[in-house]
Amino acid sequence: MAKAIGLLSGGLDSSLAVKVIIEQGIEVVALHFATPFCTCTRKGCQHEARKAAAVFGIQLRTVRLGAEYIELVRKPRYGYGSNMNPCIDCRILMFSRARQFMEEIGADFVFTGEVLNERPMSQNLQALRLIARESGLDGRLLRPLSAKFFEPTIPEMCGIVDRDKLLAIRGRSRRPQMALASKMGIYDYPCPAGGCRLTDPNFARRLRDAFQHGDDSMTDIFLLRYGRHLRLPNGIKMIVGRNEQENIVLRAVAKNGGYFALEAQDVVGPVVLVKNTATPADIELAARICLAYSDYRIHGDQPVVVEPGAEIAVSPISREQIRGYLI
Repeated sequence: MAKAIGLLSGGLDSSLAVKVIIEQGIEVVALHFATPFCTCTRKGCQHEARKAAAVFGIQLRTVRLGAEYIELVRKPRYGYGSNMNPCIDCRILMFSRARQFMEEIGADFVFTGEVLNERPMSQNLQALRLIARESGLDGRLLRPLSAKFFEPTIPEMCGIVDRDKLLAIRGRSRRPQMALASKMGIYDYPCPAGGCRLTDPNFARRLRDAFQHGDDSMTDIFLLRYGRHLRLPNGIKMIVGRNEQENIVLRAVAKNGGYFALEAQDVVGPVVLVKNTATPADIELAARICLAYSDYRIHGDQPVVVEPGAEIAVSPISREQIRGYLI
């Protein structure tokens, strides 16, 4: 029985591609890449990929991309899209890993849910051909949803895949995919367009700032999605929780070490996070900002707890002064 590796994000396009290949009697092993930047759902893309794999009854392997991926985002060979999204380099990395996995398990080819011209940077004809070549998958990378716009791949020429059952979808509209999903009985897809934080201008601004100041650990990158971000005069990053859910996350990060957590004593307000390399002057300023975002409205000093096990009495800074520190 023929075997294929399918890249499965959990979104509509990749789910349709899996269905198209399964219906040809080919065994599919799904490969999901987990990055810090997926925005499909609150539960994350990995959750959606697991759910889709369970529906199709196929095996799912998850590959977590860490420091190597962050370095790729920092210095992409083929540049960025509209913000900090290195889409071409990202796909080359993922597809190279998929090729290695294909070789390890003896699969015949790799396929994806990519659609010609759906995304301007990475899914135009030139980029798609470049990605196939640079990943070492030229001839063995099939895009079932747009296959009719490409030369036949090796699995098509060998009769493993019936080219007549492949599709000719292109462009940015998702209507053809949604119609196909209805026809195939696929109804539970949470993110027809998918998403990546690297394309968001606000997130990209935070990421550039983090790279410029050496805040590039996996924890630093994880924290970019939470709270208000400020850069203090000495270069220390400060994060202010915006709600109780974010406060819980910031407290948890502080407990794992490397950070101080600040909270106004006996006053409703945010958790504030600063790195434990902060100077006493940084801590004092962070405490004043923490108090400014709290419900404290009395003139004079108020204690702010600095975990672990310290306390400082300060008065709040003005919101106008805070604006100069916001990233």
